[in-house]
Amino acid sequence: MRKFFAGVVVGAGLLLISGGSDDFGDVYICMGPQSKRYHLKASCHGLSRCSTQTYKVTIEEARELGRTLCGYED
Repeated sequence: MRKFFAGVVVGAGLLLISGGSDDFGDVYICMGPQSKRYHLKASCHGLSRCSTQTYKVTIEEARELGRTLCGYED
């Protein structure tokens, strides 16, 4: 019984650590010189000021570029 309970606790912890669906999938970024954020939707208000083309990338790529989640979608 103890081993089963420990396995359940560890499994639940891994679910919490993994976050949610925002750890997977594509996001949108602007490649302008002042750009620092990524956006969950192409229609995000934060992208309206983009001075260049927007690009669809994986969330991992956006984070590797130093981008953080847009404040409008936080």
